[in-house]
Amino acid sequence: MTLISLIPLFPLIGFLINGIGFGKISKTLVPIVGTGASLLSFGCVFAAYLQFDGTPVIVNLFDWITVGDLNIKFSFQFDQLSLIMLFVITGVGTLIHLYSAGYMSHDEGYGKFFAYLNLFLFSMILLVLGANYLIMFIGWEGVGLCSYLLIGFWNKNTDYANAARKAFIMNRVGDLGFLVGIFLIIQTFGTLEYLEVFEKAKGFQIGDGIILAITFALFIGAMGKSAQIPLFTWLPDAMAGPTPVSALIHAATMVTSGIYMIVRSNVLYSLSPQTLEFVAWIGLATALLGATIGLFQNDIKKVLAYSTVSQLGYMFLGLGVMAYSSGLFHVITHAFFKALLFLGAGSVIHAMSGDQDIRNMGGLWPKIKITAITFLVGTIAISGIPPFSGFFSKDEILAHVFEHNKLMWALALLGSFMTAFYMFRLFFVTFKGNFRGTHDQEHHLHESPRSMTLPLTVLAVLSIIGGAIGFPEIFHFPH
Repeated sequence: MTLISLIPLFPLIGFLINGIGFGKISKTLVPIVGTGASLLSFGCVFAAYLQFDGTPVIVNLFDWITVGDLNIKFSFQFDQLSLIMLFVITGVGTLIHLYSAGYMSHDEGYGKFFAYLNLFLFSMILLVLGANYLIMFIGWEGVGLCSYLLIGFWNKNTDYANAARKAFIMNRVGDLGFLVGIFLIIQTFGTLEYLEVFEKAKGFQIGDGIILAITFALFIGAMGKSAQIPLFTWLPDAMAGPTPVSALIHAATMVTSGIYMIVRSNVLYSLSPQTLEFVAWIGLATALLGATIGLFQNDIKKVLAYSTVSQLGYMFLGLGVMAYSSGLFHVITHAFFKALLFLGAGSVIHAMSGDQDIRNMGGLWPKIKITAITFLVGTIAISGIPPFSGFFSKDEILAHVFEHNKLMWALALLGSFMTAFYMFRLFFVTFKGNFRGTHDQEHHLHESPRSMTLPLTVLAVLSIIGGAIGFPEIFHFPH
């Protein structure tokens, strides 16, 4: 299917045009190329979905590496899992591109920023579309590189450059685990193709030592990329990047790649209950730690960053109790409401002339109404209040955890209450009460341009109705 090959191609072309033409292309053309590439990619995903009949499609582009018996093809696998992830990546990615057109319009590195965003999208699409672990690893390293470039985008500031290096180095630690896992897979199965590996894995006993080693090594990779204890401290520091970057990295894409990798490898993980138990406890500990730190933050983006750490913990907790689809469902709903919250925070910072301290805000509701209403929607969704999207995915995870271990469930429930507490604190301190900033800031307060409020509105709608994707079967209407 040519359509499938085109999905990663458009962002790559967008990257080349904006990257090579940086400084030569006019400012009006830059966002059209960048956002257009992302939108075309989304269109290809949608067209491929319309032709998809449920059987996995393998697209072999060429034979890539042949060493002895080992033959690695450069191929894509299009199935239900990659389809869901592609919709999230290209859909939310396009909205973030559109938002960036307004948010970054005064920046001198405008074209460079869009080139990096397109490259990020290309790497992320490779990560989820690859038909084997090696292509996933190329995408994995690609998003690591792009996160470094994007977090340190304003690199004249030493702190921002340090934050970018920290993200890059901590991710390398996790990537070493992933590499070890890949070598163990080659040694054990003689191939890296998903379908062949999972077919051969059926011959192994539950609890087999080599499967334990493979799954544990892969999970170390996921800990780095998806910010789990102890490799989570890079993620709050990643706030140094421009706000659209925070939305792209923390909401829909890069940090969820560890979850995607475990869901993709669920056959191996289901054979290793010891690793799953470890994943569940690490996830729970991260969820509680992230929520606890989030309670005490005063920087609007830092609160959201620790909230991301916490929500990623919930996703891993779901995976650890073998609720793979529920963990993935939370990835999707989280992409909607967390992208909404980050872009909303960007709109607030835009109105506050760059100030991020919520202690200097207050009373912003009447001044920036669209931002305030959409931010409230995101807050309700992340707090898990029905019938908003976050309720359905959190509820599913908690139900599976309750079956698995009552203590885990009680702690996870406590974390959920903490989420609601710090998110509503953030909302009320920012938008209600009296304004606490300077007179100049008050004079400057204004709603963001249409290119920024439109993505907010779309994400707010998705945050309200997104839970319908995973509606319990009992509520399905008879055909």
